[in-house]
Amino acid sequence: MNREAEERDGTQNGPPDDSSDDALYAALKRYEGRAAATAGTGKDAVNEPMIRHWCEAMGDAHPAYRGPAAVAPPTMLQAWTMGGLSGHTDRSAAYDELFGLLDGAGFRSVVATDCEQEYLRPLRPGDRITFDAVIESVSARKTTKLGTGYFVTTRMDVRADGEPAGTHRFRILKYAPAARTSGPGVPSEPTPAPDPAAVPRRPRPVVNRDNAGFWAGVAEHKLLIQRCGGCGRLRFPWLPGCQACGSPEWDTVEAGGAGSVYSYVVMHHPPFPAFATPGPVEDAPAPHTASPYAVALIELAEGVRILGNVVGVPYDEVRIGMPVRLEFRRVDPELELPFFRAGGAG
Repeated sequence: MNREAEERDGTQNGPPDDSSDDALYAALKRYEGRAAATAGTGKDAVNEPMIRHWCEAMGDAHPAYRGPAAVAPPTMLQAWTMGGLSGHTDRSAAYDELFGLLDGAGFRSVVATDCEQEYLRPLRPGDRITFDAVIESVSARKTTKLGTGYFVTTRMDVRADGEPAGTHRFRILKYAPAARTSGPGVPSEPTPAPDPAAVPRRPRPVVNRDNAGFWAGVAEHKLLIQRCGGCGRLRFPWLPGCQACGSPEWDTVEAGGAGSVYSYVVMHHPPFPAFATPGPVEDAPAPHTASPYAVALIELAEGVRILGNVVGVPYDEVRIGMPVRLEFRRVDPELELPFFRAGGAG
């Protein structure tokens, strides 16, 4: 487990927790290098419909992914190996045994933490995918904000028509949840009024010559979209040139403010107090706290998409297709940002 991944997952720095005397850790380490899957076969050949669905979901219109000479987006590498709801029959007994040891020791919860991919050749429609997977490493016991447990890394070597195509490393944390300090069934004490000076500031946006015009518009409560001077195509986020025709010429149009939720996630963990929802109490369970909040991909009426917070409705009531309306909010004395109010009211 590298330092970057540990910090991303909330792992506390310092020596492992009693790993030198941990009999379970010694047993887990014996699984390193053992096969997790052998001679696995992708359920479908690389195919154009799956490529099209992926690109539509990701909003990726790169011409390399369509037409007679199309290739698959490299980040689809894992998709061709997945077993779907019915799963795979080629997973090894060693993998199940490893998880059985962890479950039996009380580490029954699991969360995916990160993955790494390496690409060796393009994947094209018709390629048949095969793969082998190995349990690459088991970390020493670690204490994170989620709880205490072990990071397990699996490496999958992917082949296309027998040729090496790429490597996919997938890391999970098998853990025993930490005791809750708040939530249903946990007695709570009155929360003192927050000190505005103590509320962490949001990270500052990176403003450069390519996007300075956008942030100048935000300062004037305008959401500006680039329009290509060559083909007229609208684009967002801002770029120095057109993805469709390559023209460096552009001007801007102001978004009308209407949109809908194209997709969304609810952020539960780790808590980021700086991202607390500013504004009226009805917009968040506890303003200026790290309560869960919704981050949505908003499709504007003009056809482009932008990430933003949804307000005016509890985070667990955000839905795909929900109409929203642009508004601007001051998140600290020096920064205003676009938000989107549910319901589409002006």
